[in-house]
Amino acid sequence: MRVWGRRRDEFTAPSHDSLPPDEHMTEKILVIDDEEDLAELVAWNLERNGFEPIVAYTGKNVLDLAKEHIPSLILLDLMLPDIDGLEVFRGLKADAATAQIPIIMLTAKADELDRIVGLELGADDYVTKPFSPRELVLRIKGILRRAQSTGTSEDLPEVVEYGPIKLVPERFEVFIEGTPVTLTSTEYRLLQELVLRRGRVLNRRYLLENVWGYVDNVTDRTVDTHIKRLRQKIGPVAADYIETIRGVGYRFCDKPLTAVAAS
Repeated sequence: MRVWGRRRDEFTAPSHDSLPPDEHMTEKILVIDDEEDLAELVAWNLERNGFEPIVAYTGKNVLDLAKEHIPSLILLDLMLPDIDGLEVFRGLKADAATAQIPIIMLTAKADELDRIVGLELGADDYVTKPFSPRELVLRIKGILRRAQSTGTSEDLPEVVEYGPIKLVPERFEVFIEGTPVTLTSTEYRLLQELVLRRGRVLNRRYLLENVWGYVDNVTDRTVDTHIKRLRQKIGPVAADYIETIRGVGYRFCDKPLTAVAAS
């Protein structure tokens, strides 16, 4: 485990009770949390599961750390002592080198409004403290598994096109009327699921299971928040294909909703 010191600008050497790196520890997880005991507990559980944790106790230089090490996923505490965690999040998403890295927000704020704000900003998941380290690791594995499988399945075509939307699964690329659009990995999977199953009503539980990979401790509002954010990013022309089925879920239509209403 490498630790970015609270008051020093260098990494400490791995501790003797950390597992030595091997060929299986290829996925780095950047952990940013000012609670040292909790950060080290999370890091220990990550090491036990074959990950290489990099721990930072402050928000300072997080963007530089992420760009230097390109972690597979970032665990970001929102209540940091020096910089607002949301500001750190925005910085990571604004830089092309780190924009596609999945981020799980960690916070002691359990209010639904705080969770919605985090998800609307584009977080892949939101975990409130206290939490089970085992559950956190399972969520990390789920996000990484989906990120790796999206676009690599032999069942997926090289290019998925419908209406104004073009998806290139192998490269996680999205084009709306020929213009590239940047989505988070979760937003991309959500759009791909809708497009590939166009015409079908996908209920929220189905989307939670097939996009997020789990349903426990996740509210339906999570899906609604991501749909709202997705619509904003792809713009009104493409969003006009996504229909809300009140009380059930969502459907990607064969025709834009405005054209259907006009006919």
